[in-house]
Amino acid sequence: MKTDDLIIKKRDNKELTKEEIDYLVQGYTKGDIPDYQISAFLMAAFLNGMTQVETANLTQSMVNSGETLDLSSISGIKVDKHSTGGVGDKTTLTLGPLVASAGLNVAKMSGRGLGHTGGTIDKLEAFQGLKIDLTMDDFVDRVNKHNIAIVGQTKDLAPADGKLYALRDVTGTVDSIPLIASSIMSKKLAAGTDAIVLDVKVGKGAFMQTLDDAIALGHEMVNIGDNLGRKTIAVISDMDQPLGKNVGNALEVIEAIDTLKGQGPKDFEDLCLHLGANLLLLGEKVETLQQGRNLLQQKITNGEALEKFEELIKVQNGDYRAIHDNSKLPTPKHSKTLKASTQGYISSLDARKVGLACVNLGAGRKTKEDEIDLSVGVELLKKTGDKVKKDEPIAKIWYNEEQKLNDALPVLDISYEISEQPTEDKHLIYGMITIESNPGELDPIN
Repeated sequence: MKTDDLIIKKRDNKELTKEEIDYLVQGYTKGDIPDYQISAFLMAAFLNGMTQVETANLTQSMVNSGETLDLSSISGIKVDKHSTGGVGDKTTLTLGPLVASAGLNVAKMSGRGLGHTGGTIDKLEAFQGLKIDLTMDDFVDRVNKHNIAIVGQTKDLAPADGKLYALRDVTGTVDSIPLIASSIMSKKLAAGTDAIVLDVKVGKGAFMQTLDDAIALGHEMVNIGDNLGRKTIAVISDMDQPLGKNVGNALEVIEAIDTLKGQGPKDFEDLCLHLGANLLLLGEKVETLQQGRNLLQQKITNGEALEKFEELIKVQNGDYRAIHDNSKLPTPKHSKTLKASTQGYISSLDARKVGLACVNLGAGRKTKEDEIDLSVGVELLKKTGDKVKKDEPIAKIWYNEEQKLNDALPVLDISYEISEQPTEDKHLIYGMITIESNPGELDPIN
């Protein structure tokens, strides 16, 4: 096989075979094929697209480029949830223990945040002493004993993805649905779970800006999962405005705990219940989504979900006392209130700008090497649709350094838009995608 022949074949919009895709991916991962040739291949795939079979084969080849986790010694069905990234998205912190309290196995590998989106591992490290680097034996043992373990992603899983993404980032080939889908799914499939629920975000704070693109990505990933033998469901949810009210690592931990107590914001609780019901359905714990929602609501009401979260933090050596005493979490020194410039209704709350304001405070990373401040962030006192009076507090900024406050304040200020008339209620969940869904369409929420 010759690399230039395969580039020409893809340039001419012909389908590559599994063996040809393997040749390109494995050759590049090992360093046998140079950047400039794979860049040409990526551009051809970007311009011409890829078939479902090609995308599935690309994903499988990326999975095969490194180690895969063998979770066969965990009894029962193993599930995972993946979000395509957003602002205030602390879903794993609540959802994991919630479904684990219903007896479902959650074997979760999570990452850190970069840019305006937050990372689950960063948030968990708000618990002093928490260990996220577990051996494979410890990881499996914790899931078997406690139904849940959350660890950091390893570079040995799907290493081809890291190399290919870095190249896409500098060659203008990031915004390709097949390449995005294969990147996400390669890591999920390498992690060894049996079933996956995908939370595909759409809106100003999401990677996918339009509903059509989010639907296309959801279908692509569900098709990959089906082609490679994993039960997969995609849920399309809104990220025009942040999820919940708290943005920032320790602040989001507090909100996740409040939700497990039944005291969290409605939008965040609703999303957790819906995603959780889908996980229970795939995990064969319930027969309908409504049964799943009812079961999870019961676990919140009777306290078992919160107990499972405490169990998770405790067995991974974190200071679980912080669940009941927020002062044991990282705490900022100062706060400042942002007030409404006029009376009216919040017509827009730009999730991306809120996320960037938090990055300026130190809550997120601008580069992978940056250290973050776990204590700082923003509390959104008013969100889209809320009525406000002039000079009424609409947000509270928690900070440690005056200069970082000065960098964040103007960005947060312009994230809010106020109009004279109320706006229409936005969808939180637009719909779902299963392998039975019609191409390009969403199924309604049951």
